[in-house]
Amino acid sequence: MTTTVKFGPFLAAEDVSVVAKAVVGPKGTVKLAELAQVAAAAPFSALDASVTEPLQLKENGASSVSVWHKTDAGLQQITFAEFDNSKSRNMAVLRTDTLRDTVASAVPAKGDAQLTLIVASAAEAYAAGLAAARNWPIFTKKTGTKAADRTVCVDFVVSNGEEVNYAELQAVAEAIRNTQRLVDSPCDVINTDTYIAEVHRVVAELKEHAEVTVEIIRGEELRDRGFGGLWGVGKAAEFPPALVILTRKAAAEDAKTVALVGKGIVYDCGGLSLKPTTGMSGMKSDMGGSAAVLGAFQAIVTTGAAKDTTVHALLCLAENAIDAKSYKNDDILHMYSGKTVEINNTDAEGRLVLADGVAYASRHLAPTVIADIATLTGAQLIATGKLHAGVMTNSDDVESRIITAGKATGDLVFPMLYAPEYLKKQFDSPVADMKNSVADRMNAQSSAAGHFIEAHLDAEYKGDYLHIDIAGPSEDAKTRGTGHGVALLYHFVKNF
Repeated sequence: MTTTVKFGPFLAAEDVSVVAKAVVGPKGTVKLAELAQVAAAAPFSALDASVTEPLQLKENGASSVSVWHKTDAGLQQITFAEFDNSKSRNMAVLRTDTLRDTVASAVPAKGDAQLTLIVASAAEAYAAGLAAARNWPIFTKKTGTKAADRTVCVDFVVSNGEEVNYAELQAVAEAIRNTQRLVDSPCDVINTDTYIAEVHRVVAELKEHAEVTVEIIRGEELRDRGFGGLWGVGKAAEFPPALVILTRKAAAEDAKTVALVGKGIVYDCGGLSLKPTTGMSGMKSDMGGSAAVLGAFQAIVTTGAAKDTTVHALLCLAENAIDAKSYKNDDILHMYSGKTVEINNTDAEGRLVLADGVAYASRHLAPTVIADIATLTGAQLIATGKLHAGVMTNSDDVESRIITAGKATGDLVFPMLYAPEYLKKQFDSPVADMKNSVADRMNAQSSAAGHFIEAHLDAEYKGDYLHIDIAGPSEDAKTRGTGHGVALLYHFVKNF
């Protein structure tokens, strides 16, 4: 069963035929007597206003109430539910985490449904809609009896009267859900070859919105052109590594330029520094950074956002596999930046492919800012948690902007230490310019990993640098992809 999510003014529509309707809002807001728009719409108009009173009880109050309404087509489930919207300064414009969980419970798993979200503003509607849309991941290979495909129609009651930009919300949500599908797909579905085919599919759809160019550097061409990181990591796999560069140019010659660089390790067994079974399972998602970049690029082009900005999306694609050709600990890789790297951990491969990506971007694309995004370090979860990505940047302004983007979209972030003077020595090598893994794992290693990538920026590059580690928030508690990073990068570029 596939769930399609549609945003629009469905509450007042009379032609929406569904088996269930749900109204969800923050605690204290779901009161049918005070929601004129809801109370005036069918089938809510047939209900007594007291139906939502159990939600308002001070002691032992319900978090949801369901009733059944008889229609010509049969019984229709109607659910009213509230979520905890208490939040501190490091949270989003509203509690997207509790909203998502509440929506998952309030909307039945099968059958067409209509969801109405109670929000205070259009800004809240944006974050709330994106959170709700993540609830119904697309990828599945389950067999047996399948339920019919269904549609969930989402609308809003906005208390301050602001209008919701349904078109933008639809475009960004679809990009997020496509990213979730890619992250959930195992390597026998998404390898580097099929990933490139997916890129071509997305680009073909974008052609109606803007001119998009695609350049692909692949296989032995990477080796021949000096991409020692990408080639070294991916050369042992059945399907060759690749650097994919997507571009949407602004009209003005002197336009600002943003380069988004994503880690695309389609599977990470750890290489010869082999992961144990428990650590290896789930490594299909190690391409989540590249999927977020592709999704953000898709949303930017579809909506026409940031038309005065040239946007490049670089996907660093490889599988970290084991073969006679595998790169080894003690090998010295010659990177695209010109630097040499002594390998002391083949399972620290993501920074190697990203280093080549940012080196290419900084040397050839003249960006105003380079942002890389990756499921890079397990230490990120210790540093900033499972819901907040870790961000590190050389710019106070960029840090402020990316935090703002996180709060606006629900793709939360929190700043990590920026101290290259202190941390770069973690990579000292007696035989190369640097090693690829830290000497002291107890010394801000997530920040150190970002500094490793930063060290490969071209020496002439004078722009800003942003590193985003989404190792924690890229998956939810059910180990399904969340699409974290799509809306974050979209908002960052749109308002850059």
